[in-house]
Amino acid sequence: MLTHPPSLESPTPQPSAPRSPSGHSCAHWSLAPTVEHVPLVRARVRAALDRWRIPAEVADALLLVTSELTTNVVRHAAGVTDRLRVTVTLTAGWLRLDVTDGDPVLPQARTPHPGAESGRGVGIVEFLVADARGEMSAHADAYGKTVRVRLPVA
Repeated sequence: MLTHPPSLESPTPQPSAPRSPSGHSCAHWSLAPTVEHVPLVRARVRAALDRWRIPAEVADALLLVTSELTTNVVRHAAGVTDRLRVTVTLTAGWLRLDVTDGDPVLPQARTPHPGAESGRGVGIVEFLVADARGEMSAHADAYGKTVRVRLPVA
């Protein structure tokens, strides 16, 4: 019998309506940082973006960023934290993605060996964000770190 952690047994949270009275829409999930949850997070973010009618080119960029950042949490932080929080917000013409975990070590872009099969995630995210004329930041505190990506929505 397949069982899921308690955080997955509850119904999938639904994002706010595309155009709330405040002009602000938000969806948030908190999961264990496991490989199995990366596609689940991506699917939930996709559902929010579809509901908010985000243009395909912006949605595709944010979905790839979501995959890269959540995979980084699984690969680099899962050994020291039991939490992965993902928040996606649409407000004032900007789409914002926050990926938070309990490890205060900030991600760094690096140049991997040409034959390496990993090590390009942060570089990919930086490229996608720059190409979309967006912004990327990361900050650490006593509780861990948050990587934030903001993309303009036409």
